[in-house]
Amino acid sequence: MLYLWLYPLHTEFAIFNVFRYLSFRMIYAALTAFVISLVLAPPMIRKLQAMGLGQKIREDGPARHLDKSGTPTMGGILIIFSVILATWLWANLTVLYVWLVLLAIVGFGLVGFVDDYLKFLKGESKGLTVRQKLVSQLGVAFGIALFFYFSPAYSTQLSVPFFKNFTPDLGAFYIPFAILVIVGCSNAVNLTDGLDGLAVGPIIVASMAYTVVSWAAGNKLVAEYLLIPYIEGAGELAVLTSSIVGASLGFLWFNAYPASVFMGDVGSLPLGAALGTVAVVCKHELLLLLVGGVFVMEAVSVIFQVLSYKSRGKRIFLMAPLHHHFEMKGWEEPKIVVRLWIIAIILALLSISTLKLR
Repeated sequence: MLYLWLYPLHTEFAIFNVFRYLSFRMIYAALTAFVISLVLAPPMIRKLQAMGLGQKIREDGPARHLDKSGTPTMGGILIIFSVILATWLWANLTVLYVWLVLLAIVGFGLVGFVDDYLKFLKGESKGLTVRQKLVSQLGVAFGIALFFYFSPAYSTQLSVPFFKNFTPDLGAFYIPFAILVIVGCSNAVNLTDGLDGLAVGPIIVASMAYTVVSWAAGNKLVAEYLLIPYIEGAGELAVLTSSIVGASLGFLWFNAYPASVFMGDVGSLPLGAALGTVAVVCKHELLLLLVGGVFVMEAVSVIFQVLSYKSRGKRIFLMAPLHHHFEMKGWEEPKIVVRLWIIAIILALLSISTLKLR
């Protein structure tokens, strides 16, 4: 909104010319989201405590987690609020893709909110059923996928990392593919959110990676040089992803071990959906497997664990998701978290390199 209000004044006041630069708005969107998140976190934590919104710990999980019982949850509301406000202030809101990602954030955020509300306020231990949660997510993702499919300016061709001439056209199959990317990423982030700071660290790293990707995809000269699809307007998503970085950093200040607040489904589901939607907009859907490699490992560990137990009656891991397996092996929580952060950073660097290695 500041862009629409202040940039037109640059003809009279030269200082407002800075709003035309995407890099300027990216930096200040991140700083704005960070400050909002950092300042509002303490009163929000106190409010959550007063409402009795404390995390309930699984009795079959690692014994050390029992000490976390009662830690305030649903802190993801703060991240989402900070992202939306910072994006509203600094992004060019005439770009439809910005609103599309915000729709994903709000839609999946509502699903997460209802789930957390039922669990923590209504005392229903399981919240939404798996079916209810999945149907709700599929509904939001379906609407987004339909927009892409019927948009005249959008291609259903798939960009494959490392290959510049191999771009298969999925046609109508692009709809279920886009749904899979958005819903899959959302739930993978949700599964990763099991240790203090574990999910938010890779979210920051992945958001930084897609800040670079969206900037490159939205810059015609850069896109042509890198031989990647040029998506007009995609560059504005760099402002939104920068907001995610800033808001997540502010939240991490309080979510770092030992956590003063947990994210909850209201935070993990929309943040994952936002990353998935940005990946679809930028035509770098498959790159998400590498950028979000930590999320993929966590999700795959759960899938393999369930399939193995149902088919053979045996477990592959001591406990799933993967981070709990390492806990059961005796690793300290901060060590698991930092090592997975390191893996996330390495994978993000590799993913950025694919923009040139084609």
